[in-house]
Order: sequence, then C-alpha cells, then structure tokens
Amino acid sequence: MTLTPDPAGSAPVRVEGRTFPTNRGGLCKKGWTSAALLASPERLTTPLIRDAGALRPASWDEALARIASSLRAIREADGPDAVAVFGGGGLTNEKAYLLGKFARVALGTSRIDYNGRFCMSSAAAAGNRAFGIDRGLPFPVSDLDDADTILLLGSNVAATMPPLLSHLAGARAAGGLVVVDPRRSQTAELTADGAGAHLQPAPGTDLVLLLGLAHVVLADGLADHDYLDERTVGFDALRRSVAPWWPERVQAATGIPVGVLRATAHRLARGHGTYILTGRGVEQHIDGTDTATAAINLALVLGLPGRPGSGYGTLTGQGNGQGGREHGQKSDQLPGYRKIADPADRAAVAAVWGVDPDSLPGPGVPAVPLLGMLGRPGGVRALLVHGANVVVSGPDAHAVMAGLRALDLLVVSDFVLSETAALADVVLPVTQWAEEEGTLTTLEGRVIRRRRALPPPPGVRSELEILADLAARLEAPSEWPTDPAIVFAELARASAGGIADYSGLSHALLDAQLAAGVAAHWPYPAGSDGTPRLFAERFAHSDGRARLVPVQPREHEPEALDEPLCGATMGAGTRSMLLTLITGRLLEHYQSGAQTRRVGELTEAQPRARAEMHPATAARLGVADGDPVVVRNRRGRVVADALLTERIRLDTVFLPFHFTNEECVNLLTAAVTDPVSGMPEFKRTMVVVTPAVGENGAASVNAERVQA
Repeated sequence: MTLTPDPAGSAPVRVEGRTFPTNRGGLCKKGWTSAALLASPERLTTPLIRDAGALRPASWDEALARIASSLRAIREADGPDAVAVFGGGGLTNEKAYLLGKFARVALGTSRIDYNGRFCMSSAAAAGNRAFGIDRGLPFPVSDLDDADTILLLGSNVAATMPPLLSHLAGARAAGGLVVVDPRRSQTAELTADGAGAHLQPAPGTDLVLLLGLAHVVLADGLADHDYLDERTVGFDALRRSVAPWWPERVQAATGIPVGVLRATAHRLARGHGTYILTGRGVEQHIDGTDTATAAINLALVLGLPGRPGSGYGTLTGQGNGQGGREHGQKSDQLPGYRKIADPADRAAVAAVWGVDPDSLPGPGVPAVPLLGMLGRPGGVRALLVHGANVVVSGPDAHAVMAGLRALDLLVVSDFVLSETAALADVVLPVTQWAEEEGTLTTLEGRVIRRRRALPPPPGVRSELEILADLAARLEAPSEWPTDPAIVFAELARASAGGIADYSGLSHALLDAQLAAGVAAHWPYPAGSDGTPRLFAERFAHSDGRARLVPVQPREHEPEALDEPLCGATMGAGTRSMLLTLITGRLLEHYQSGAQTRRVGELTEAQPRARAEMHPATAARLGVADGDPVVVRNRRGRVVADALLTERIRLDTVFLPFHFTNEECVNLLTAAVTDPVSGMPEFKRTMVVVTPAVGENGAASVNAERVQA
C-alpha cells in the first residue's frame, strides 16, 4: 500500500495498491477505504477524564498524572497483580514489545494478555507442540501459487483477505481447492464448476473429519512412511488413535459422505504440490488446539511440512497477529517467543532491560480468565487497554461490561471512542497507522516496515510516548525510548537466541532490503539472511523431529437452555427453533468494527448485523427475508434481520461479530475456553431463534426497525 495526497480532498491521503509478493497490488475494501478513517469526525485529539460520571477534555499532564497516582495507590494497596494490561494484535512490533516490557518492569504485573488470544492461540499452541515453533505460514505465501491441491479448513479468505485468492488460482485450475466450512461461503463458492470441492460438516465436527482423513490415508496405504521414519516421532500412537475413525463413523458424525471423505484423502496424497491450511473456523473452539493438531498430524502423515512445494500453515487474522504475539503481550511469553517461566529466557531478557531476573513476574493468565478477574475481590482493580475493544470482542459481553464498570481505573488508548473507551475513566488519543513508524510481521513471518505518511493531529501521541511518560512517573527502572527505530533495536537484542530471533534486523536494514526487493523472514539472527522456509532440514524440537500428538474429540454436552426460554422449542407452531450459532466476518468490516463502522462506504454496504439462515429453517419460523429475528440464550439476546440463503446448513444460524449494542453477537457466546490455548468457543453456541414480532406473544422487541 502506498499513500499519496488526495486531490479530491475527501481524506488526508489517497490509498493506492502496490506491487508486493503477498497481495500483488490488490487490496480489499477495507484497505481501499482506510484513508477515510484518518479524517473521521469521531477522531479523538485530546485526553478525556471521567468526572461526575461523564468524560471531559483534559490536558495530557492531568490525564497521565491521574493514571500514575491511581496505579501507584492500587499497587501499594493490593500488589502489582491488581493492575492488568490488555493489548492488541494490531499494534506494531515496537508497541507490542514496549507494552509487554511496561507491564513486567514498570508495573511488575503478570496480568497481561491480548486480543490475539481470540484469534491465533489454538494454532500457535498446536504448532509449538508439533513443530517446536509457531509461525503462521512456515513458507512464503507465493509458494501456494504452484500447488495443485489446497485443503482450506475454516477460513473464508474471499471475505477476510481477498488478495490471497490470487495464490489459490493454481489449485482451482487443477480442480484441487477443497474448502471445509459449515457455510457455503464466498471462498467455498470458488470450488464450483470443477475447481474443487466444498465439505460442509456439522459445526464443531472438524476434528472428527480430520481424524477420518488420517484414517483413510493410513488404511489406503497413502502415508509417506519414509518421511515418518526420518522426521517424526509418535507414529504408532497416532496410528492407534485414528484407527477407530473409519469413514462410515465419520460420516455419521460430520455429515460428510464416505465417498467424499475418501476422494479428499486420495486427492491430498496424490497432489504434486499439496498444502493444508487452517483458519479460525476450526480453531475457535474449546478443542481448537486438538483440531489444529489433527490437521498437522494429517500433514505429517502425508509428508508435507518441509517438503519443497508442499506444507502446512495457518492463516493469521489480524494486521500484526504474528508479530503481536512474539514479543511479550502473551501472558506466558517474553520477547522473541521466550518463555517467561524459563530461567535462561528470563535472564537473557532481564540483561537487556537492565533489571534483576527475579524482579520479573511469572506467567499470567490468558485473556478470558483475565477479563473474568475484573472488579472481583482479590482480582484486578485497574486495566490498561491498548489496541482492543473487549466490550465487543470478548465472549459473554454482558459479563465483560460488568467487570469493566466494577474497576477502580480503566484506561483506554484509542483514536476513536470505541465501546470500551466509552466506559473508561481515562481515554488517551493515539496515532493511527498512517501517522507512525514501526514494523509489522506478516502471516509468513516476513518483517516489514510501516512508514509514517503524515503527521498526527495536534494533541495526539504514540503509545511509545505514553508508556515512556508513565514509566518515568512510576520511577520504573530500565530505558524507555520513544523512537521506534531505537525500540526495535532493543527488541532485536532481547530476541537474540530466542525462537523468534530478530537480532539481525534493524529499521535501516529493512528499508534497504525493501528498496532492493529482498524479504526478511524470521528467524533472522545476526549475520544471517533470514529464514523464508522453515523445516527444510529439521523441526525446532531439540532432536529436530516433529511430534505426532494423538488427539480425540471430547464429549460435547450441549448447553442447557433455561426452560422458560426454550419452551417446546421444536414443537409445531411454536415459531422458535433451537439452532447452533456460528460467528464470523464480513468482507466490509474488521474485528470489533470500531474502525470500519466509521467508514461511510463500508457501513452503507453492511449497516447492521444480519442473521443468515436456510430458507427451510426460516419457513418453519414464519420468517421472510429481511424480517427481524431474536437470537437468544441465557446470557443475552441479539436482534438482527434475517438473511435467507441456501449457503448455510438447516441446523445453524450465522452472525457477524463486528456490531454492537443489540447486535453484538458476543452477548451470546460463553466464556469457556480451550484448556491448552485459552481460545474461547466462538463457533458453537446453542441459541433459540424467534421472530422478533410477536416474540412470546408480545410486540416487537425493536419497534422502530420493524416499522421501518
């Protein structure tokens, strides 16, 4: 992406596509319209402080003084873990790094995590235990161009990252694009006319599907046994674990016909360039780590990872989802993917920071239990939020809001008054993407530069300046630079020798490489040329071998719904149905929608949440296309317009997660998580769907919208 002055004057700059290996000059709607946000009338340009229940403008000195004095008092009264930090996967590497350092050194708290926990955590956990390393794609995106077979599980890239579609063209032309999704999404539509196949399993049965594919590979003699012998451990246990998942049993659980299952396994095995890619649809479950592990097991049995022209990877969801988790925002990690519980890792980072290793806190807790501690006795009394909108993105949103309101201090750094910022005691206006220098790390481990295109509005500061100022007011040890190049240099030193080693990189080197058309993929230790492709010779475990980790589906007890809520849900004439709710994204919106809902072109295209359901399901409810419906369970209720489509299963309803108030889908999701990754269950929630007009014999729950 390049920025030039906008001759029409509708925005400070104009966005133009730029030739680049990953997107080849293409952008999605969100990218093309991103400059409009820079001139948003809702832009914050002065700090806000809550007095007498209302937010009022304040000076920077007053705002920071109030934050520092409150933090100091809370820490003195209840200890450092009474203060928490919540970060974001959209922060630059420099800001993510300094935020993690600020939490551990300036605040002394273990209570830090970030919204990437809702995105990449299951894939990361699976990658770490199988390969010993977590990098979304262990190969450049452009490697997909030569594939003739791609199995894409739980990712609607046509809506979430359209420029990636060009890299799927080869597989489509060869008839080898296989998409697994309960919906016939825009990406699944690409398999039509002989371009591939769409597998539409029941929600939450992806793990069973993958076990069934591995069973067929082994039973039909399709496994690469030379690869397994030379490069993996654990095959015998893996073979025993998939033996019970014969095709007929898998068909009964998933709804995928036996013939389709066998054909898919054989296609994967005979491909002349085969890739298995996973996304959030199979990972945002309480067994998401096991499901991602099953996908890795399948890839290993086929001999794909590290083989030229083949591989396994996972697709990152946020702008800096990869880099954001590498350098200290996760509750158990220090910069460079070092483990905070490892004495050697603690000592290495503490030496860079100039502090005693024993002064660093231990591991904290993941995002969902962290949010559950807010305002609780003996829990968290103060929360600093950077780059996240937890009111919309966190599961069980009513509980999240209650926790935020119970805090003694909530500080939110943002450039608009997001739903979370609206609850804050102090709001700090910060720079946007076009107004700051820094680096990002892409899903393929490529470290790229973000260049400042225009100055921020007067009164706006970078998080680097804010953290440095607060560190000084708290009399924190160590150095607190505000120049992104200097922060990156410190990050590079702190990562040296770690899994995500950036020690050979600098802003100057990245600028020079960009000018020369050279990519920089981590690990990039000093003196190296980087690592565009992992696993060519060995995996990251000490013995160089990958781990085959047997996994099995757990018994999933459907959530009990309150009797008054359900009534005779499936009875004739009740006009209500018990369905499985799945959540996801729209092409026009991004994450919690705090940015995209403020761009006119995007909101005009998708102004509100719509509940996708099958026409046959709608007919049983007496609902026509566009009618308002209520989607509810014991946690809350959502009102949305019905969107009738045959692209969805009869037993499911789909809602996007970009909207707020009565359209916030996370009012319905539960704060239950994967025990390994901490990932919430976003893709399988039991709900009752009812027409909004006449619900329980009453008038519409939203009269204005019904009348409209």
